[in-house]
Amino acid sequence: MPNIEMKMPKMGESVAEATIIKWLKNEGDRIESEESLLEIATDKVDSEVPATAAGTLIKKMFNEGDVVAVGSVIAIIGNEM
Repeated sequence: MPNIEMKMPKMGESVAEATIIKWLKNEGDRIESEESLLEIATDKVDSEVPATAAGTLIKKMFNEGDVVAVGSVIAIIGNEM
């Protein structure tokens, strides 16, 4: 199966971007669907973002401290089948 592009979720109606506070997994780590992958902060709330699919974290597209627009691809998850 093809790799999955995980995107920055929309955290509220007026939220257009979020800052990556901390990655909870490293590239090469196995991740389960709905398992927390990273922590983000917006001007309204801090929250954990769950993985959208199970697989291996192949690539982080941004670093901790980066400000990322909603809808941007933040990670690539390899779907192992």
